[in-house]
Amino acid sequence: MKEKNTFDILILNARPAAGKSEILDYLKKYDVISCKERFHIGEFDEIDDFPMLWTWFEEDELLEKMGHPRLHSDERAYFKWNYLWNVLIRRMCFDYQKLVDRIPDYHQSKTTIFEFSRGSEHGGYSEAYQNLTPEVLNHMAILYLDVSFEESLRKNRNRFNPNRPDSILEHGLSDEKMERLYHDVDWHELTRSDPSYIEIKGVKVPYVVFENEDDITTERGEALGNRLEEKLNLLWQRWKSRP
Repeated sequence: MKEKNTFDILILNARPAAGKSEILDYLKKYDVISCKERFHIGEFDEIDDFPMLWTWFEEDELLEKMGHPRLHSDERAYFKWNYLWNVLIRRMCFDYQKLVDRIPDYHQSKTTIFEFSRGSEHGGYSEAYQNLTPEVLNHMAILYLDVSFEESLRKNRNRFNPNRPDSILEHGLSDEKMERLYHDVDWHELTRSDPSYIEIKGVKVPYVVFENEDDITTERGEALGNRLEEKLNLLWQRWKSRP
């Protein structure tokens, strides 16, 4: 069997509106062969926790209108319990496992891309990563898009379309929620001791940081392609050299 040159699982992490979904939108317009050669990404399945979260909010509104208690969130659409953030992680892993179980030799042709944001207020990445399953941990590499809170807030405001609040590319949070949930993140603290790998439950997981304070993701142009190629090739080398 020919040696594959694509990631099994790529984790996309960042503050909201930092460019994760824009990168995915860019990749979807690429043909599979070029995507493999340039970015080490095969035909990919996307697993994003936002649609799961949004469904909970919609269900809570329906329950409230029916005169029943809300299950997941309060009237201001904050989670009732912080552990629900970890349920979303487990749910993404569950959906991933279904793909692997149902498609023979899944990763010979497929890359899975997980997308999620986590702020320190609700456990941060340190807690989220602890809820990933071994099947995910042993196959994953992380691409972290780094932007300041101010840049995240700016883009969150700009992208919000009130007519499409459930849209992957056009949803947004209020300034209040952005401040509370995502002002502080633990990424830099988590990666301070090693510039190439994060140890999660005994597994050395490779990562790279994609700086996006200059916002090259919005236009989806060649500047994005060039930086993405540079970062993913570095990540691929770290993946092949992982302990």
